[in-house]
Amino acid sequence: MNSHFFSNLPFALLTAWAWAFCAFLVGRVVKRHATIDIFWGSGFLWIYLESLWFSRSQSSSSGDNWWFNSSLNGHSIRWILLGAVALWSLRLSIHLAIRQRGSAEDSRYVWIMRGARDGNKSLYALRKIYGLQGLLMWFVSLPLQWMAFATNFNILVWLGLAIVLIGVYFETVGDEQLRRFVANPANSGTTMNTGLWRYTRHPNYFGDACVWVGFFICALSTKYGFITILSPTLMVWLLTSLSGKPMLEKKLSKTRTGYNEYIAATSSFFPRPPKKIN
Repeated sequence: MNSHFFSNLPFALLTAWAWAFCAFLVGRVVKRHATIDIFWGSGFLWIYLESLWFSRSQSSSSGDNWWFNSSLNGHSIRWILLGAVALWSLRLSIHLAIRQRGSAEDSRYVWIMRGARDGNKSLYALRKIYGLQGLLMWFVSLPLQWMAFATNFNILVWLGLAIVLIGVYFETVGDEQLRRFVANPANSGTTMNTGLWRYTRHPNYFGDACVWVGFFICALSTKYGFITILSPTLMVWLLTSLSGKPMLEKKLSKTRTGYNEYIAATSSFFPRPPKKIN
């Protein structure tokens, strides 16, 4: 069974790159490379669907029908996991599509494209933005790919799914609270410190981390699922130490009044009551 997981890795990678290429084509039309952010979430759904299809076809061709014969009714668990992936991924993609409508290019991609200089900018973007994002999508999705081929589950899978739902809650509620705050002209240039944002400076990033830790715990409920641990490790590192929290806070400290005071009082990641600042 595990050999089928490894056999599928190149096909899952091709699926990720194909989806990233679709984002590239759309990005050329709308003239905005930030389109890849919209395609990011839904890409994991496509990768998991491809892995399920490959898993099911291998089960049928092998003749032992292991896809259906597994502990804790593994066939049902795969579809429950599919529902969780769809809930998280489609919500994120729809949210970002609405938020990006009519907006200018994201400053992150403006900075990346400065490296193109006098070369072919389309090929440069295809390599540095879309190709890299597709590769990252494939790597981060390893727990999902693993679950598509697993047969022996234990009760830990329900803990993983619960953590995924907690993550979806933090992302959904945090994004909606921020949307309402930004939509109010009276809040222009100010710092949001209410709702979930009172307890963590990044409820959406914390939620995203929970989602991937949860998917890893789902994989951990199966034999040898621990080999996918680099997926959540990489995501948490990206969110807390590289492209997520540090870059955003550097920008907001320059554009939002009271943001430095907000940093001093509010947890940087894990939710907790705010500190009292004298």
